[in-house]
Amino acid sequence: MKKITFLKKKLIGINTLGKCVLIAAGALLLGGCTKNFNAINTDPTGITDAQTQADFNNLGGYYPGIQQNIFGEEGDYQLCQNLNSDCYSGYYMSPDPFRGNINNQDYSLVDGWNSDVYNMGYVNVMGPVGHLANLRHARTASPHFWAIALILQVQAMSRVTDYYGPIPYSKVGAAATTPYDSQQQVYNQFFLQLDTAVTNLQAYIAANPNATPFAKFDMVYAGSYPEWLKYANSLRLRLAMHIVNADPATAKTQALKAINNTGGLITTNGDNAQLTGFGYHNPIWWIGTSWTDLSVGASLTSYLNGYNDPRISKMLSPATSPAGITGQYVGIRAGTPVGGKPMYNGYSSPNFSVISEYTPMILMNASEVWFLKAEAALRGWTTESAQTDYETGVNTSMSQWGVSAGGYLSDKTSTQADYVDPLTPQAGVANASIKAMSTITIAWDNAATNEQNLERIITQKWIANFPCGGWESWTDYRRTGYPRLFPVVVNNSGGTISTALQIRRIQYPASEYTSNASGVQGGVTLLGGPDNGGTPVWWDTNKGQAVPKNF
Repeated sequence: MKKITFLKKKLIGINTLGKCVLIAAGALLLGGCTKNFNAINTDPTGITDAQTQADFNNLGGYYPGIQQNIFGEEGDYQLCQNLNSDCYSGYYMSPDPFRGNINNQDYSLVDGWNSDVYNMGYVNVMGPVGHLANLRHARTASPHFWAIALILQVQAMSRVTDYYGPIPYSKVGAAATTPYDSQQQVYNQFFLQLDTAVTNLQAYIAANPNATPFAKFDMVYAGSYPEWLKYANSLRLRLAMHIVNADPATAKTQALKAINNTGGLITTNGDNAQLTGFGYHNPIWWIGTSWTDLSVGASLTSYLNGYNDPRISKMLSPATSPAGITGQYVGIRAGTPVGGKPMYNGYSSPNFSVISEYTPMILMNASEVWFLKAEAALRGWTTESAQTDYETGVNTSMSQWGVSAGGYLSDKTSTQADYVDPLTPQAGVANASIKAMSTITIAWDNAATNEQNLERIITQKWIANFPCGGWESWTDYRRTGYPRLFPVVVNNSGGTISTALQIRRIQYPASEYTSNASGVQGGVTLLGGPDNGGTPVWWDTNKGQAVPKNF
């Protein structure tokens, strides 16, 4: 429980500061007051405004912290992603009975956990980026540095809005009360910020083709601006596809802008956007080995087993107990009321001989981009072959994991496997074992409907985004209904979240109702439903329906 204690200490400071945190963060877009910035979020580099203005290169000292805080370390990663979207995407389930099995994993949403997503985004990303925006050299003398700041903010805050829905964005810091933007408005601002980032990078690359002034601050691309440009374009493509069912015209326009940009996309594993260096260690490794709080989800093992997937031994470690499953790949179904450790600790976990202490954390990989291109082609937006893009995505993922695809892409019969949990039913507990929910096969089928082939694309994209992409995979599940994930065994939401439809969002931090009451009430109005986990966000038009409809 060490990580929970750490978070509580952090939240005391944040809640005490209240609105001032958001006012400091607001400098990014409006140039608002930042007089309390140093008290709120002391810069660990010790760089002062005077130093920064005297030498724009010192701007870079802020960037390692901003980059690290997209995922966070240890307790922050656990609360920002692992105990919500990682579980809701079907990737993970903890063998630890946190709070007596009354927690996020069975839909009893824990404010002290989920508010960390909000606080990390505003305090640790928007706060320092906003401070940079107010410094004289940030936008004028170093627009290429500013481009990186915008890309990082869009990456980080896209997760925040996709978790909650409407959020404060354009008017943060404008007044004592911080109004919320609709999620559609937030997305439109993301696209405009990426426009600026791409323009800045293209201009700098053209004038300085081999320059790498950002190298010593860069945890992602070692200072390569052409790679950052690919990342910006790929991020635009990802965000465009998020909104395809809610705003198809904008989605198509933004997707084609990304695909057709001369800077290109992330298309090889050498282009993958990933965090490494600066002493940053992999939080998945830490949570799984130091705290033994991490097992994989039953949905993940059921697909990998059913598909006889050659990546399985690289991705996962086989179970070590109980005796009936030793040597097999068996995950824990979400919402299972696990007993005290070590009851479920023997179930499969990530393979920590492959995912080690300093293994990079992937923000976006090439296989995801190929699947995004496959979806664009399937929708008729490009003249590319959806099949070719799909198969390239699978092969690229296989290469990333160091395995051969063999005959995988020609397999027309393998489907998701049934799941059997030998430790349930327990007294008074429902049986966690469940039949497979999907019949989708691996091989591309030109005779299939677009809906069926979309399920193929998203299912393989989901596999390829393991182990770091839980927030993105939860978004894909909500917007498309794929892959078909097992529902929770026990639902402790008190009726606010449907077991069949599954969780659609997390609720706003309780601190917003005390420090920004009128703002958050406006956000709930924009949300269009009660502030609970059952209300869908703007782009979520499938709403977990039994028969998804994307075409």
